[in-house]
Amino acid sequence: MEEMLIPIFDRRYFSLLSLWSLCIHLGVICSTKDVSTSSNSSSLKPKVINIGALFTLNSVIGQAAKPAIQAAIDDVNSSPNILNGIQLKLILCDTNCSGFVGTMEALQLMESDVVVAIGPQSSGIAHVISHVVNELHVPLVSFGATDPTLSSMQYPYFLRTTHSDYFQMYAIADIVEYYGWREVIAIFVDDDYGRGGISILGDALAKKRSKISYKAAFSPGDDESKINDLLVEVNLMESRVYVVHVNPDTGLNIFSVAKSLNMMDDGYVWIATDWLPTQLDSMESVDSDTMNLLQGVVTLRHYTPDTNLKKKFISRWKGSVGSAGFNSYALYAYDSVWLVAHALKVFLNEGGNLSFSYDSNLQDTNGSMLHLSSLRVFNGGEQLRQTLLRMNFTGLSGQIQFNPDKHLVHPAYDILNVVGTGTRRIGYWSNYSHLSIVPPETLYSKPSNTSTSSQHLYSVIWPGDAIATPKGWVFPNNGQPLRIVVPNRVGYREFASKDASPQGVKGFCIDVFEAAISLLPYAVPHTYMLFGDGKRNPSYDDLVYKVSQNVYDVTVGDITIVTNRTKIVDFTQPYMESGLVVVVPMKEAKSNPWAFLKPFTREMWFVTAAFFLLVGAVVWILEHRINHEFRGPPRQQLITICWFSLSTMFFSHRENTVSTLGRLVLIIWLFVVLIINSSYTASLTSILTVQQLTSGIQGIDSLISSTEPIGIQDGSFALNYLVNELSISPSRIVKLKNPEAYLRALDLGPKKGGVAAIVDELPYIELFLSTTNCLYKIVGPEFTKSGWGFAFQRDSPLAIDMSTAILQLSENGDLQKIHNKWLTHSECSLQVNQIDENQLSLNSFWGLFLICGTACVLALIIFFYRVFAQYRRFNPEDEESEMETIEPSRSSRRSIRSTSFKQIIDFVDKKEAEIKEMLKRKNSNESKQQNNHNFSYDQTNSPS
Repeated sequence: MEEMLIPIFDRRYFSLLSLWSLCIHLGVICSTKDVSTSSNSSSLKPKVINIGALFTLNSVIGQAAKPAIQAAIDDVNSSPNILNGIQLKLILCDTNCSGFVGTMEALQLMESDVVVAIGPQSSGIAHVISHVVNELHVPLVSFGATDPTLSSMQYPYFLRTTHSDYFQMYAIADIVEYYGWREVIAIFVDDDYGRGGISILGDALAKKRSKISYKAAFSPGDDESKINDLLVEVNLMESRVYVVHVNPDTGLNIFSVAKSLNMMDDGYVWIATDWLPTQLDSMESVDSDTMNLLQGVVTLRHYTPDTNLKKKFISRWKGSVGSAGFNSYALYAYDSVWLVAHALKVFLNEGGNLSFSYDSNLQDTNGSMLHLSSLRVFNGGEQLRQTLLRMNFTGLSGQIQFNPDKHLVHPAYDILNVVGTGTRRIGYWSNYSHLSIVPPETLYSKPSNTSTSSQHLYSVIWPGDAIATPKGWVFPNNGQPLRIVVPNRVGYREFASKDASPQGVKGFCIDVFEAAISLLPYAVPHTYMLFGDGKRNPSYDDLVYKVSQNVYDVTVGDITIVTNRTKIVDFTQPYMESGLVVVVPMKEAKSNPWAFLKPFTREMWFVTAAFFLLVGAVVWILEHRINHEFRGPPRQQLITICWFSLSTMFFSHRENTVSTLGRLVLIIWLFVVLIINSSYTASLTSILTVQQLTSGIQGIDSLISSTEPIGIQDGSFALNYLVNELSISPSRIVKLKNPEAYLRALDLGPKKGGVAAIVDELPYIELFLSTTNCLYKIVGPEFTKSGWGFAFQRDSPLAIDMSTAILQLSENGDLQKIHNKWLTHSECSLQVNQIDENQLSLNSFWGLFLICGTACVLALIIFFYRVFAQYRRFNPEDEESEMETIEPSRSSRRSIRSTSFKQIIDFVDKKEAEIKEMLKRKNSNESKQQNNHNFSYDQTNSPS
């Protein structure tokens, strides 16, 4: 907050004083090596300590600060627990809103041997005085100088008991981001206070991807006529969000002029810094005319917690001074005195030295009347400065504690909305949680959360009593329509071309732009301008660059969205998908005697053949013991396996399957064969009937590996892509103007001065192929993915609204209707026929093979389990082993190991009927032996 109005007659003296201050800064009088200690240095505690105060008494801030400082001095002197009987003596100086007078008063104040100076309220005066206190080692405690640059290391003796504008500007940036605005116009007073704050605002907005589109500065003494000229100028601009950072004494003049220019109506946004609440709070009663000027304004006020200490002070203020003049700076001024008192208490308790010394370098020369020799250095200044920075107590304005950057901890602001006869709080801002609707102190105990979803404010009534959030910009009202540049194409004029109509242009792109701009909720006057000589296609990179340089406002046409262009302009949502493809002439394919092998890939042929043999072998194993058709000499059985396998391909196998497992395997295999036969037939038919044309180039990879010339459209980005990204030699590139040139180049071919292929974007190729009777084809897939959009200047809000309109056109079907109107293509234009794409691979059939293979394995497991069980019953050694009672499991394993492999094979090779007959006889013999054994036993045990 600032109040610095420098009269004209003081500027000459101020220049002289600035030169003197610069000499101090450069070290002309900054050496303190030769210092003589004053004779009054004493270790005894003094009875009176002088402190100074510097500010403009007759000002909004001064009228609040003076009674607050005097009240604080009285409270400190009357308290027995602070300085133990030592009295603070206040030496008050009036800077009178003048930089020169303020500096002279500061020099006179330093002659009084003050240990601390409170003030000033002006950042400009603070900058100059800071050089003085740096030299004399006197801490300067300001309750009103808010310029962020004062916190730099250049001014070590400057302390601030209010919040820096650094935080206020970040609060405004958060508000701008919260409502989705991208640009603001800064209206500020052109002094240290105004420039410093707006500089921080620019940095804060940049972090939010927003910016200050224009800085409207005016001098502190400008009258309403100059302010009127300034506002007329900004009213012609695009942005409708204004940030006003001025002094309280001149701030209301801005809104008065804005009201007369109808700039306080619907659609405008006014954000005022803390000067406005300071002005309003200082008034005993605000008249209705003043409030009418401010309706809908959003402003910030320093947040101070509603503590009992604060309430008692306000009640005391009203009882002694009245309600007039009070504002938040009264609280900061009061706390400044108590900060000094607490620091002096600690300083004295720690043995601080209150003595002063003369500096031999501060001497009056050549008859100077500045009395520099009367200025003395405070010997305990550095210790007192360190003590001030260590203080931590609760004052009227909240917690008084400094962070390492010399800022007060927990900076926070009320966010107010001027409505009716007063203001209403719509939220808070703090450096801890940013925007919220709960008091900041309730959030300090919780984890910090500054995410977008956690930011909240209550509703705002905007200028013109509008409830809906203003969009923050309008089409500039400067008499100039939107300058739209259109490429003057030579070929593919369906997209954009010159026309004899009043509009001057026509085409698919033009219709899309007109349809989109008609959906905007506001009128956009515009005019079309052609770019190019009409003899060849213009360079689209040059066209986009012209837009970025403000030669044109937007380019409308078949502009591809590529990386290097997005760095200099903003594109809308793509309204046409695009990508580079390769087009080649197709020749009749020569007949191939091995065409019958092409339906399947090599892997598919191998796996199919393997499964034919596998299924034949499995069925032979399952049928060999019970089916006489699968028995005979080894040679005959091998022929049977091969014949049976191949005959299943045509379902002409003559051998009957008898076993259940064999029939199960055969049914599954016949189903697999049916699918394979059908797929083979369909693929072979497609290859022999559809694929009549072929080309030696199969896609971009084969084109890169060749050395043949490549055709591209003149002016297309394809040139840079092929050369820079794919490393194709520029000597191979041939620029072609139009579709007729495409035809000639492709027909001639590379051997006769033509090209082997053309690389261009898909929309052009669709249009080209629709007129070529399918003699040319796209080979390979799109090897880039992009789209066409309208290119606007960077940060243009119109680009966002146009993107929304394009999405609306796509959703309601109007975009497709425009496409059908201008762009048509035959069915073969997108046809890409390649043998490789018609070949069937193993990926399409591995599921069938898995089912068939699983069935074969399960059938074999069941079969061998049954054979093994029969073999155990047939083997006599196995039977004897079962009769043993000692280690039966071990003897069983020995029996199995002792059996020869030949015996097992012979057993498996026997017919099922023979095995059953042998087992039957074995069972009969076992029964007879058992009966004989029982009879002998009975005879032995019977009585004689």
